[in-house]
Amino acid sequence: MSYRLPSETQYSEHIARLGRLHSDAASEAGFDAVIIGAGFQRYRFLDDQPYPFAVCPHFQWWAPLDNAPGSFLCIRPGQRPGLWFHQPEDYWHKPPEMPSGAWIGEFDLSILRFPVEAKALIPANAAFLGEPFEGIEGWGFKAVNPPALVHRLHWARAAKTPYELACMRVAARKGARAHVAAAAAFHRGASEYGIHLAYLAASGHTEASLPYPNIIALNEGGAILHYTELQADTPAERRSFLIDAGAQFRGYACDITRTHAAVPGGRFGDLVEALDAAQLRMCALVRAGTHYPDIHAAAHRMIAEILEEQGIVRCSADAAVATRLTSVFFPHGIGHLLGLQVHDIGGHQESPAGGSRPPPQEDRYLRLTRTLEAGTVVTIEPGIYFIDLLLAEARRDGRGHDIVWDVVEELKPYGGVRVEDDVVATNGAPENLTRDAFGEFAAA
Repeated sequence: MSYRLPSETQYSEHIARLGRLHSDAASEAGFDAVIIGAGFQRYRFLDDQPYPFAVCPHFQWWAPLDNAPGSFLCIRPGQRPGLWFHQPEDYWHKPPEMPSGAWIGEFDLSILRFPVEAKALIPANAAFLGEPFEGIEGWGFKAVNPPALVHRLHWARAAKTPYELACMRVAARKGARAHVAAAAAFHRGASEYGIHLAYLAASGHTEASLPYPNIIALNEGGAILHYTELQADTPAERRSFLIDAGAQFRGYACDITRTHAAVPGGRFGDLVEALDAAQLRMCALVRAGTHYPDIHAAAHRMIAEILEEQGIVRCSADAAVATRLTSVFFPHGIGHLLGLQVHDIGGHQESPAGGSRPPPQEDRYLRLTRTLEAGTVVTIEPGIYFIDLLLAEARRDGRGHDIVWDVVEELKPYGGVRVEDDVVATNGAPENLTRDAFGEFAAA
């Protein structure tokens, strides 16, 4: 697998596709232009310190810019897209650097010293797309985030262009390199915070530029699904390490989870190996035309088999699925859409026209209920956890009768296991961005 940077041709074709998509969507919704806002710097309450700036994903879909507060894009059918770039004159802070690179040749560039200068550039009958800002009512937009436009674009973001996939391969490579460094730090005896620093150094990210806060959990912390404490002290006994951490390139994210045993083998090590093998079988199900909830159902079946084989439950796998005993150990969805956002938009959308297809109540945390199409990138992240709250519920509702509590008590100090890869649906065998990236390092 090649991890070359996206080519100029790929980017040009990507922009051409976005131009057609936005023009058609705008025309169908009754607009002559679409103005996309990058967003504005926001400040903490009663403070002059800003929150880290996060660019609007619909802006970054077009322009590979991370630092562009107060900037706008102007999309009009039959015309080159306009980039109205906000570059203030400032000596307190370093202004955003002038856009450069071959990609800028796709745009008509205008420089704004003040964001309000964009107001005079807005065409008639224009819709605004992005986070509303103070005073937007006076800018003359025909509509702000009109559903007929938004639904069409949100739906389309699921299937990636070759340019987007190239970006995500680079992100996967960055993430894999950082995961290798984090695992090495763990085995050297580093704390959660120390592992985090090793990850940042290897990925080239700051905390603010990560696609999501790192989950770096030692021991029991692995049972907390979104654990972000980053303890600076190293525990006296180091049993396990779960890391859910990503990277990004030109706004496109990777989302990777790995679990490590401090000492190879043993009951926990066997559990890690069993889930890793099952996760690969789940990844093989990611194909165009597959209903994503079917992968979630298959995951519950495979996890039930692991619970039975590892002696964690005394009932059959069939019974564990039928009684939802698997949900005690696997309480979340099998994954989600991935792209410009870690939990990419549109996962429950019914069609390009909108509508909602929510998951069933028993799988209410499933973030994706769509049928996959070629180019869709999803995560596959099964887990087996030992969570006191859920185990107590199982005791109360009778499902605890089928749990082998001695084994659970032995495994609880390890927290849990999760394995997560980023996978591209195709018309044939899926492309596993994560395994390919790790494979490159193994071969080096």
